[in-house]
Amino acid sequence: MASDQEEDEFLGFSDDEGDGTNSDSDYDDDEATQNAVSEVNAHQIGDFEQNQQLPDLNEVGQEYAQECEVGPQHTSGISDNHSVPFLFDLNMPTQQEFPPSPIHQTETEQNHHKPRTPRINNELRLEILLFLLLRKEKHSDELIHGTNRQAVIKFGYTRKTIRLIWQRALAHKAAMDSYFYDSKYHNCGRKRIQVTYESIASIAMGDRTTIIDLARMLNLSPTTVWRMVKRKQIKPHSSPLNPGISEECKMARMKWVLGLLMDYSIPNDPTYYSMYDFIHIDEKWFYLTQKSQRVYLANNEPFPHRKGKSRTKIPKFMFMAAVARPRWGQDGQCEWDGKLGIFPFTDAVAAKRTSKNRVKGTIETKPIKSVNQIATRAMLINYLIPAIKEKWPPHEGERVIYIIQDNAKAHILQNDQEWQQHYKQDGFTLILTQQPANSPDCNILDLGFFRSIQSLMHKKMPKTVEDLSGAVTEAYNELHAKTLSNV
Repeated sequence: MASDQEEDEFLGFSDDEGDGTNSDSDYDDDEATQNAVSEVNAHQIGDFEQNQQLPDLNEVGQEYAQECEVGPQHTSGISDNHSVPFLFDLNMPTQQEFPPSPIHQTETEQNHHKPRTPRINNELRLEILLFLLLRKEKHSDELIHGTNRQAVIKFGYTRKTIRLIWQRALAHKAAMDSYFYDSKYHNCGRKRIQVTYESIASIAMGDRTTIIDLARMLNLSPTTVWRMVKRKQIKPHSSPLNPGISEECKMARMKWVLGLLMDYSIPNDPTYYSMYDFIHIDEKWFYLTQKSQRVYLANNEPFPHRKGKSRTKIPKFMFMAAVARPRWGQDGQCEWDGKLGIFPFTDAVAAKRTSKNRVKGTIETKPIKSVNQIATRAMLINYLIPAIKEKWPPHEGERVIYIIQDNAKAHILQNDQEWQQHYKQDGFTLILTQQPANSPDCNILDLGFFRSIQSLMHKKMPKTVEDLSGAVTEAYNELHAKTLSNV
């Protein structure tokens, strides 16, 4: 065990006489040291006012010794009259290593970063120069005493910045140049990689279908190429597959368009026919359901279960639709919606045998297996002509109506023998006209009306083929005349 003298030296007590014992003078010195330490601690803490009683450091030392499990061997030989300022273990970190209490932190310590002065812009630099020019000597280039200090206070920039602006203006004056106050800040930093037009255009189309392929061909990183796309230096493009129209088809389309001009309006004021006497007809397949149907469900709502025998053989019907241009009154009200009807190519067939679904002889709706000229001719004569006579707006005298159709093989021509027996009825003269080849944009139904009918039909979600026919007819009738007029 260490001697009492060594332990006194370890704890900070001195032996002035050097005899190994503590005399009265030593006790006086210890009391003076204790008072000095107490004053220093009170100054460092800063939370105690004058004449306020400080905590007993002996009690603090003893409590800390108990927490650190300091045994009695460390405190043996110490008199009870001694004041122990602090007991510690050599293995414990020093007091300076503990983080300071947030109570004693001032606002400067918490926000030790000085707010950065914003970068001076060109307008403010010119404003500072005008401020200095108004405060210079009349017959010299010297500024009035205190001008720099006033500029610092007003604009919040350092004297060096103010002085550099003034010196730059003097240099321009000496060179007899106008003051150029633009900064060179845009020239600093890493320069952007530039890619020329020839370097991209020389790459084959198949080698620049993705950003990674283009970056490999340009010897750049994909991120650099992606940034160029964002800056619109490189333009992505999706190349559509356009119809291959021959020169003969182009000439036929041009003749078709020019044929719609009224003769008396040429050449002074070319005007197209109002097309109130035109009927567009076309056929389309309507499927019972879609392969994928998107719906929105409530929380914990079970998923709808749809099933079918085959994803590639969904039941479908072909329909023929006929529309004309709607009529609108002067007050904006619709006088006629232009809908003549939509007719399915189906047959009513009696069941040949009994099954679990129906008994023998039950009338079933079956699609026509082959839509050919016979089926198309029957549809025009039996359904379209009666619909025209029933729904066409009232008129006086003979009425010539042109029925526009595409060039499908199933369509009949005007010189068809059976059609020639029915094309004139009750003051109507119906003329079949073929639109130009490879020109679906010349038919109103193909332009978008069929798509509107199909979208509305799928919302009804028919279950059977009988429901499909009714759903298509309802969707056709529910569409507003404005939709047809806007196509």
